[in-house]
Amino acid sequence: MGLGEGVGEGAGQGKGRGGLCPGILWGILWFLIFWFLAWPIAFFIAWLYVFLIPFSVCIEPLKAVCEAILGVVQLPVTCIENMIAMKPLCGG
Repeated sequence: MGLGEGVGEGAGQGKGRGGLCPGILWGILWFLIFWFLAWPIAFFIAWLYVFLIPFSVCIEPLKAVCEAILGVVQLPVTCIENMIAMKPLCGG
């Protein structure tokens, strides 16, 4: 056996970071969604939540509306959590 000649069949498993690249792209996409959609929408809707929450104590159907609005206000948190986890936008 000379130099440059290997032994084996060449069917090993690599330990590279090739699978990281799609995750980084998903992270960047989540950041863009956060910056251009989630943060401005949540910032705009937050005043409505603050205005309605005291009245939801007296008006029972308003509680469900306030919960829905709170979900929109928390949208930036969801985007950043998904960005850190590098989750795909849909699916996986």
